Amino acid sequence: MNDNKVALITGASRGIGRAIALKFAKEGIAVALTARDESQMKNVSDEISALGGIQPLEIPADLRDISQIPAISKRVINEWGRIDILVNNAGLGYLKPFLEIKPEEFQEMLDVNLRALFLLTQDVLPHMIERRTGNIVNIASLAGKNGFKTGTGYAATKWALRGFAQCLMLEVREYDIRVITIFPGSVETGFGSGGVSPTGTPSQNKIQSVDIAETVYLAVNMPDRTMLSEIDMRPSNPAKK
Repeated sequence: MNDNKVALITGASRGIGRAIALKFAKEGIAVALTARDESQMKNVSDEISALGGIQPLEIPADLRDISQIPAISKRVINEWGRIDILVNNAGLGYLKPFLEIKPEEFQEMLDVNLRALFLLTQDVLPHMIERRTGNIVNIASLAGKNGFKTGTGYAATKWALRGFAQCLMLEVREYDIRVITIFPGSVETGFGSGGVSPTGTPSQNKIQSVDIAETVYLAVNMPDRTMLSEIDMRPSNPAKK
């Protein structure tokens, strides 16, 4: 891919993933998109093309299916030769009282929010170690640092993600690979299947997806000697009228 950096973004068909893809593309980064919703992913790809960005790779995949994960990074490496930035963005949440969470809902959160991220990172990391450079960006949540009602299942996966990221950061920094984890609070994305936002923050005061995209871009472009390993993001004034 010549001198252009290459980013692989999961959950890239909408919300935060879409915003990160568009921001990266505007800045000249080649983006590989992966998501379940092929039509929405195609829309994002078309938006990038309309901006004059490098034509993205579109990689349909369901991260709940473990057998589909290895082909994602393999496709990017085969076509573009490397992955400079991995953005583990895909995630889902069933926000409801503990006794109402179905076993299959908890399993789905574990599969997407944790297992898929773990396995995809294992696939990408050897290429970064070989090149002794790279950025692994995890989109977590302040639910990975704070408890709240209706968050038992979702928060459990995000607390686990934080533990994973902290340990991985210590393992790979010797290869000049950064592990960056973003912890957003209330984000206006329509996230939270099966429940309501736990914060009650009005939509107009919530963090926007583009705000997270700007933060991710800033983090991966810090001077090489510097790493923002954890970034908490909150609405500046959630009670603003």
